[in-house]
Amino acid sequence: MLLISATCLAPFTPAVAQESVALPQIDVDSPVDGSSLPSVSATILSRTEVRVRQSRTSDTARILQSLPGVSGNSGGGFSTMPALRGLNEQRLNILVDGFVIDPACPNDMNPPLSYTDPQTIDAITVITGVTPVSMGGDSIGGAITVETAPPVFSTSGNTLFKGEASSFFRSNDDAFGGAVTLTAASDRFSLTYNGSYTQAGNYRGGGDLGVVRSTEYAKTDHALALAMQTAAGLLELKGGYHFSPYEGFANQYMDMTSNRSWFLNAHYKTAFDWGDLDVRAQYRDTDHAMNFLEDKGGTADGGMPMNTKVHTASYAIKAEILASSKDKIRVGNEFHHQWLDDYWPPVAGSMMMGPNTFVNINAGKRDRLGTFLEWERRWNDAVTTLAGVRHDMVWMDTGDVQPYATNMMNMADAAAAASFNAIGHARSDSNWSGTALVRYTPAQGVKLELGYAHKLRSPNLYERYSWGRGSMASRMIGWFGDGNGYVGNIDLKPERADTVSASFTWAGAGAEPVTVTIAPYYTHVDDYIDVVKLASFTDMMGMPTGFAQLRFANRKAEFYGVDVSAAAPLWDSAGAGRGKLTAAASWVHGDNLTDGRPLYHQMPFNLKVALEHRLGGLESAIDLEWVTEKNRVDTIRNEPRSGSYALLNLRTAYVWSRFRVSLDIENLLDKGYSLPLGGMSLGDLKATGFARPVPGRGRSVNLGLGVTF
Repeated sequence: MLLISATCLAPFTPAVAQESVALPQIDVDSPVDGSSLPSVSATILSRTEVRVRQSRTSDTARILQSLPGVSGNSGGGFSTMPALRGLNEQRLNILVDGFVIDPACPNDMNPPLSYTDPQTIDAITVITGVTPVSMGGDSIGGAITVETAPPVFSTSGNTLFKGEASSFFRSNDDAFGGAVTLTAASDRFSLTYNGSYTQAGNYRGGGDLGVVRSTEYAKTDHALALAMQTAAGLLELKGGYHFSPYEGFANQYMDMTSNRSWFLNAHYKTAFDWGDLDVRAQYRDTDHAMNFLEDKGGTADGGMPMNTKVHTASYAIKAEILASSKDKIRVGNEFHHQWLDDYWPPVAGSMMMGPNTFVNINAGKRDRLGTFLEWERRWNDAVTTLAGVRHDMVWMDTGDVQPYATNMMNMADAAAAASFNAIGHARSDSNWSGTALVRYTPAQGVKLELGYAHKLRSPNLYERYSWGRGSMASRMIGWFGDGNGYVGNIDLKPERADTVSASFTWAGAGAEPVTVTIAPYYTHVDDYIDVVKLASFTDMMGMPTGFAQLRFANRKAEFYGVDVSAAAPLWDSAGAGRGKLTAAASWVHGDNLTDGRPLYHQMPFNLKVALEHRLGGLESAIDLEWVTEKNRVDTIRNEPRSGSYALLNLRTAYVWSRFRVSLDIENLLDKGYSLPLGGMSLGDLKATGFARPVPGRGRSVNLGLGVTF
């Protein structure tokens, strides 16, 4: 269970740069990235809170799963795909340092948060409810923003040198790694380097579940940022490089055998008498490769190479106008270009995978132009309203495709390619979105919030343009971890979601009061992109395998549920330190209304309770996580059921001067359990001949060391 805190930055003024300050959980008016954020309920995890968890995991999305309403669909060791209130990562607005990062893989092995490392993150903002139109479009769910540290400047007239270094070891998978952040700054210039490395072997499941195959990984990240502040504003330039030589995926047929990505970002922010102006631009280049790691047979015979290349470029111009002492007007324009090439080279000597290159997506393009207008008004000390409208125009196109061959072994793909090439591929969507929110604070410590959003999301390139109809080709498509094969649908319509979200917060008196927050919600989605069944897969003997070929299709869906969180101080004395009890619970229910079945990957009811204690520099906690059985499953995808389980975790840390040493024990009782959103353990197929639900991690002793200077 995380201690939730917030990090706020004062608005930029040319003469002074602000550093982050840890505060209790609040509703924020200014985000960690320095851009303007409306007055909506947002949870922000500060660097202090991220530091508490960084020795436990190298997966940023896993850190977020202790927050109410947040779950995660399992991927690789650092590539979990977050979900907010039942809506998966593809449907969320996820920003890293203010920028969108497009998937570059038919299995979504490199989602946006995989390019981050908890050791170098400064803050994470999560909005599970109604998201303002100024925070982005082309999404129907909440928002997650991850920020590295903002630039700092010297205020003493001397050159400022500061930094942070950390390292960790985890016993379960023999994981180890380290990171460093270094800054040198004058009163006008600031130069910061962030670097990290992490490596892990296969982890072991709890109890007698043994090694979970295809869970090893390694990656490194580097970034260099230069900032300059003048009377004209703040200018930031940042470049970085990410490389992962391998990452196993327990619930995929393939593994990641290389992922290289580099980027250049530019950011300009300034303040005028009338308000603030924020301008951003980005370019990113990604080369991604998949094949089989040793757990799935290695690559001695050539395996099945699959390559993806992606180039993206974008800009965002946003202005906040102070129309009056009570009114703020936000207006902005954004453009995002994605170019994607997805091709599978032939395998020498293979009758099935050759002699041609399999062209899955040929120079696919997805361009989005968005414009928004938003009005925020503080009517009085008790009432604040927010209303906005947004339009996103999405253009998509791709070239002709080809199968490996047109022989008997590739008949299905050859026919599908001919059919695909015979039609026009260009599609365009005109998407209008809007949000409205009111916050009412009738008395000290009481807050009510009610919001409505109408949001749209267009299909991604794989949902619209994946065309293979052969058993093998379709099984290479899909980020669901279920072992099924997926076929695209060029005529998909954009998803249209209507969401009503509310929250009630009560806080008692005192410096550290008892707090309770209850947040119910309901979302109805027209043209929700789900699937219909095309065929059942069989083995070489004609026996059913339990897996199916599915095609993306528009359906109606609904999600409803409630998130609850609470905190209560237990004691506070000089001799015994301070004790605190925190709790968070989430329940979500998702249905496919067209077909009358449960939606895939819906997290069962879960409860997290933590007893926390602090005495001087000693911090300790006992965490209990309880998850009920998952018995509502999507039968068309053969989604596995999972049993209920409870995990006990211990953590302690000692902080003195600038040093921090931590010791965590996860899953203390070594409980064996299956991950509710883990999918099928396809990494076991090669070794055992059958797949099981992906097991959760067994006991792990984690050591961490950090120093600031």
